[in-house]
Amino acid sequence: MNPARLRILTLFRRVLVALVSAIAVWTVILMIFEDKFIYFPSKYPEGYYGDAQRIPGLQECWITTEDGVRLHAWFAPAESARATLVISHGNAGNISHRSDIMVRLQRTGFHVLMYDYRGYGKSEGSPGEEGVYKDGRAAFDYAVSLPGVDPKRIVLWGTSLGGAVAVDVATQRPAAALILESTFTSAREMARILYPILPAQFLIRSKFNSIDKIRRLTIPILVMHGDQDSIIPFKLGKKLFDAAPAPKEFYEIIGADHNDTYFVGGREYLDRALSFVEREVIRPNRPTLREPESIR
Repeated sequence: MNPARLRILTLFRRVLVALVSAIAVWTVILMIFEDKFIYFPSKYPEGYYGDAQRIPGLQECWITTEDGVRLHAWFAPAESARATLVISHGNAGNISHRSDIMVRLQRTGFHVLMYDYRGYGKSEGSPGEEGVYKDGRAAFDYAVSLPGVDPKRIVLWGTSLGGAVAVDVATQRPAAALILESTFTSAREMARILYPILPAQFLIRSKFNSIDKIRRLTIPILVMHGDQDSIIPFKLGKKLFDAAPAPKEFYEIIGADHNDTYFVGGREYLDRALSFVEREVIRPNRPTLREPESIR
């Protein structure tokens, strides 16, 4: 064989072996430390807890889950509230990073209950898929018990990873409606997008299979997504919406990325949420809600 050609083939083999080895190593790392690639909690005192003072009437709450984990939450009551929002936030930070949106929603006319998953903020434990589902169910149950909360007007609101939590809770609890913001279809599809050269989508344990669960829901659904989302592609939010049964509504937030939806959306963002709730939850002669069927 020509020496030059032999050198090229040898170099090609070395590059190929190095590439395959790198893919194998990163796949193993992803499998071992999967939760580290999904959850990015900020533990207390990290955060902006002093900002809670700007939320009128804020109540500090402690919620105990079905497996005995103690969660920290904030409840912001509104005068003449139209409904109660139980908010499952994204995978990073804690509730103290989200006081601004709580104030805005409270001023719009909602009671707002926002909680930290296990391992976040002041909450006990460590996060995992089944664990955060339990956290979401416990938050819903706690909201039902709060004075002044109409149990027939509780709306689940999930942002990013919290969207998967909210969808799961909607399969387990009789929520009046569901609002999903900047969320995805499944963990497998997100893994394929985030790690396109790794076989992660076939190996990850986490499912967060919202697209299958949402097809079985019987409550009104509002899906909101920024058209410039650089973390969870807009097409995934639209795909999840397309899979959902009616009644449903899609709100494309023009110019919004992943974490600035309510800044970019401004007044329209709040008005769309309020009009959805007014129309689908508060309207007269609404049929009695059915208990959701358990979906796993």
